[in-house]
Amino acid sequence: MSWYYIFNAMLFMYPALMAVYCIISASYYYFFIEGKLKKPKYSKMKLEDVPLVSIMVPCYNEADNLDDAIPYLLKLKYPKFELIFINDGSKDDTGKIIDRWAQKDSRIVALHQENAGKASALNHGLTVAKGKYVGCIDGDAVLDYKAVDYMVQALESNPQFGAVTGNPRVRNRSTILGCLQTSEFSSIIGLIKRAQSVMGTIFTVSGVCCLFRVEAMQKIGGWSTNMITEDIDVSWKLQTSGYNIVYEPRALCWTLMPETIRGLFKQRLRWAQGGAETIIKYFPQVWRLKNRRLWPMYIEYFLTAFWAYSLIIVLCINTYLQITEETFEISIFRPLMTVLFLTFFLQYMFSLFLDSRYEKGLLRYSLYCIWYPYVYWLLNMVTLVFGIPKAIFRNKSKLAVWTSPDRGV
Repeated sequence: MSWYYIFNAMLFMYPALMAVYCIISASYYYFFIEGKLKKPKYSKMKLEDVPLVSIMVPCYNEADNLDDAIPYLLKLKYPKFELIFINDGSKDDTGKIIDRWAQKDSRIVALHQENAGKASALNHGLTVAKGKYVGCIDGDAVLDYKAVDYMVQALESNPQFGAVTGNPRVRNRSTILGCLQTSEFSSIIGLIKRAQSVMGTIFTVSGVCCLFRVEAMQKIGGWSTNMITEDIDVSWKLQTSGYNIVYEPRALCWTLMPETIRGLFKQRLRWAQGGAETIIKYFPQVWRLKNRRLWPMYIEYFLTAFWAYSLIIVLCINTYLQITEETFEISIFRPLMTVLFLTFFLQYMFSLFLDSRYEKGLLRYSLYCIWYPYVYWLLNMVTLVFGIPKAIFRNKSKLAVWTSPDRGV
């Protein structure tokens, strides 16, 4: 049974190994890239020299949020932008609110269409966008006043960057679930994005806050309308076409997240399914030599999927052995649990050090941050196990329409 104990230990420690990898990679990114970023100066430039940015806001039943979100967007510090609101067949007063604001401010463009999904709405907005860069945010999102400046600076720094993804933060923190997700964004998501940036690839842009090069989006044909997660798909669509994606941690964006366990599970299951669909779709393109920079991230995905299914099987076997009183010494995992806890604690402390530059008061969530990685990996395991089969068997000939506002990274 020695091989079985070793296999159990490897499965048990996989999250710790990934945490160590993320800490090392994120350290490199922070000290050699992020720490050397300069402040943008677009507000001091001549207006004709500032690139125009088109910010698209696809909306489906966002009437409760728009009157709060629009005035905030109009106060962005970036000196040259337009706001394109796309009403995707909303059943509430979203369309009326958009039209009312469009009459008040010339920077606002109101578009309307039959309900066809977020990707279709973004493609609609892309056809009328006048900017060199086109941004995407959710209707309930609250952008930091300088977020657009930071993202434009990133794209201007390298023509090979097809997109830049911002740093989403959780708005609703009054519940335990909200605090848990705040912990996740502080101690896990940011580290993963930084670690992936070191490889030169990012698994997905944050659909709630991202900016694209219009030329690149036109080249790849915009967003795919038959994928369940258009943000993951467009990330791989850009990167397999030769473009890179960059992470901009200074571009903060506050968004609403699920406040129920059922809502959180549905959201993460959707992400898992969308990720699996994308991995399957781009399998032929990824293994071309020109896309070899994507190989490490692709392999890591399959390792994580293998870990998820293996862990489920091993847990079932271990439970059976315990019930039947077969020889299985569970005490072997006690020192491993200590190592895992210490690794997650180090991950949290380092993440807090990084994110405290951009958001103060994160220490109050420390109780959640220290042990939330356990929940994150458990949720990751369950959603992968169910999401991959859903991705394989979903009918992709249908449009991926949304039935409720998408809350997420």
